Amino acid sequence: MNVLNKQDLLTLGFMMFSIYFGAGNLIFPTALGQAAGENTLSAMLGFMTTGIGLPLLGITAIALAGGEYVPLLRAKTWPAFATVLLIILYLIIGPLFAMPRTGAVSFEIGIRPFLGEEHLALGQFIYTAVFFAASYYLALNPNKIIDRVGKMLTPALLVVLLILFMEGFRAPLGTILPATGAYVDAPFAQGFQDGYQTMDLLASIAIGALVTNAVRMHGITDSRAIGWACLVSGLITVTLMAAVYGSLAYIGATSASVLAHSENGGQILSGAVGIFFGGAGNLLLAVIIALACLTTCCGITSSAAMYFNKLLKGRISYERLLLFSILFSFAASNIGLTQIITLAVPFLVTIYPLIIVFVILSLFDRFIGWRRSIYRGAIGLTLIFSLIDGLHAAGLSSAPLHALLTAHIPFYGIMMGWVCPAIAGALAGLILSFFQTAPAPAEEAQP
Repeated sequence: MNVLNKQDLLTLGFMMFSIYFGAGNLIFPTALGQAAGENTLSAMLGFMTTGIGLPLLGITAIALAGGEYVPLLRAKTWPAFATVLLIILYLIIGPLFAMPRTGAVSFEIGIRPFLGEEHLALGQFIYTAVFFAASYYLALNPNKIIDRVGKMLTPALLVVLLILFMEGFRAPLGTILPATGAYVDAPFAQGFQDGYQTMDLLASIAIGALVTNAVRMHGITDSRAIGWACLVSGLITVTLMAAVYGSLAYIGATSASVLAHSENGGQILSGAVGIFFGGAGNLLLAVIIALACLTTCCGITSSAAMYFNKLLKGRISYERLLLFSILFSFAASNIGLTQIITLAVPFLVTIYPLIIVFVILSLFDRFIGWRRSIYRGAIGLTLIFSLIDGLHAAGLSSAPLHALLTAHIPFYGIMMGWVCPAIAGALAGLILSFFQTAPAPAEEAQP
């Protein structure tokens, strides 16, 4: 049989959801709900457009490519460019940024409330050691990730989330107050920008590769069947994400009248579970945070190790790459995490537009066909402006140049100055293709 059954598809969807859903995904919608107040529904529609819509685009693009997304990136752009882009992407969503953050954030929100100041350093060291050891064990055998995460950890995560949400809807914290800040006049637009900051589209590339590998491990080889499995599991994922995001936003919206306006979503959740469940509330939150971060860390560290193992043609084993990644993340989560995050932001600002542009174009690859000039024109001009944005985020840009571009390039002031150049580059590539000859099928298949 060359298709997955319904139970396997559901398990695959659970695995994908749990890898996407980390601590940041718990915090963002909760904070949005508190700030948006009476405008929470409009703000959440904006948030879901980008926070769920962009990952769904990524999943769909991977499905249309039959799971073979990395070869498509190499073939449609430039092999060296694709390699550099993917190395940066996997390092950022792996050991340089996302992985250390899972350990540090889960400790900060879930464990720190139980410790006194004098025990914080030792407590963080012990907790992160256990956390990353568990991540290493879960990711050690990629063939079993779908079972360990999809069948074991995700149901546990959903159960404890359901307990929290049922109490939140049964006995709301308080009344919903008027909106504050940017959510007063433009709740949808502000929510749209908040969802963009989740950066889940970047993770789609890595998660798509992991899901494709998991499907193949079940004996599925047909590219259409692999693509169908990716799409169905992706739809399960975004449905779960929408339900969880909406519930968290409602808890946040009802919290302001009781908890006042908090600095971040972590404080809101901590206060809410304390009111709902008393002393056991912090324990429940600790379990939620630990499970959310553990499943995310397990998935991204496995996908990163798989990519670099393939890139290095097996010269360094998957197990050794996994161990290096885990050890580095463990060290970074205890020392220097702030500096690493600061270093990662310019790279995120630089590569995120490139991924967005490529994903959108790849959705129409059936119509674009052999016309690589469309991809290359759009990516080339996007790269120029995303590099400028990256330098600006790193504090290395020229003030006169920044002022000039802000005045003359649409959307540049909101870090989206690459949009119009990307469109112009795609159109220029289309015009150029009219003067080119379609290659022979064998030549077209070459990267």
